[in-house]
Amino acid sequence: MKKFLLVMVIALVALSLFAQGTKEAGKTEPEMILNPKLISAWFEPYEADGIAAGTEYGAKVYFKASAAADEAEQVRILEDAINTGVNALLVVPNDANSLVPTFKKARAQGIVVLTHESPNQPEADFDIEMIDNVKFGEKFIDEFVRITGSKEGEYAIFVGSLTVPAHNIWADAAIAYAKKNYPGLKLVASKFPVSEDRNAARQQTLELLQVYPKLKGILGFGSQGGPGAAQALREVGRTADVTVICTTSPAEASPFLKDNSIDECILWSSGDAAKAMVYVAKLVLDGKRDQIKQGIEIPGLGKPTVDGMNLIFDFPLIVDKTNSDKYNF
Repeated sequence: MKKFLLVMVIALVALSLFAQGTKEAGKTEPEMILNPKLISAWFEPYEADGIAAGTEYGAKVYFKASAAADEAEQVRILEDAINTGVNALLVVPNDANSLVPTFKKARAQGIVVLTHESPNQPEADFDIEMIDNVKFGEKFIDEFVRITGSKEGEYAIFVGSLTVPAHNIWADAAIAYAKKNYPGLKLVASKFPVSEDRNAARQQTLELLQVYPKLKGILGFGSQGGPGAAQALREVGRTADVTVICTTSPAEASPFLKDNSIDECILWSSGDAAKAMVYVAKLVLDGKRDQIKQGIEIPGLGKPTVDGMNLIFDFPLIVDKTNSDKYNF
């Protein structure tokens, strides 16, 4: 009898372990979509490192974006992802406002929403920033003064659009900092929303040079503002006397850096942003939202400053012709 009971106990334990193993094996990884503003060299690490982070943290991550910065197309891509049952949207918005209804719909269905380059994004759970946005904008002015060797002159600012939050925070910070610290610097006009379209940036530069022949520099916040300005300067032979500082990826900016039509790029790694987004989204999906507070440590990146919904790192990267070949994005 005792032997029979022992056999039954062993059988029940084995059955329980088998059932548990079957249940674990049947668990599916959460699905996340990486959706930046557009497909470009700048966002190649965003795709590669985000997908790798998914493998590391136990999530199925895929990438989808439009060929050009298109607000309506971005909404369509995200609406499709919601309809297919994705668990998290990891987005770099083209227009913060146009995405609010989509984000609201996603969250109503229990989908986690994270953004990058969009601080305090309405209807998002968290926003990840790899640089302090105000300090970042101010850095452009300090570098402009250092490169030109002068605290005076006319300059222009390009942004991706007037509704891209990060671009406009950087631009406004640069303008305010210049007024306070370098009153001899004169902004020629309001911000020009051409910095995600190379040809538009080129054309705007040509027009600026006609209206403001003493223009001393262009600050390009967006991936295509710098190359577009550089092309225009090449065409009119002004690469030596007009300074261009931008946020273009090293790979894309390299030929312009080599001939000094772009002087410097100040940026960060979009791949680091994607890693952090995947990690934070997985925490939320795992029911660990309470861990996302001051003192949280993101593996490989350290501890960000937590300001409300914003997780802010401070990793600015300066690239010029002497080091651009070191980077593969």
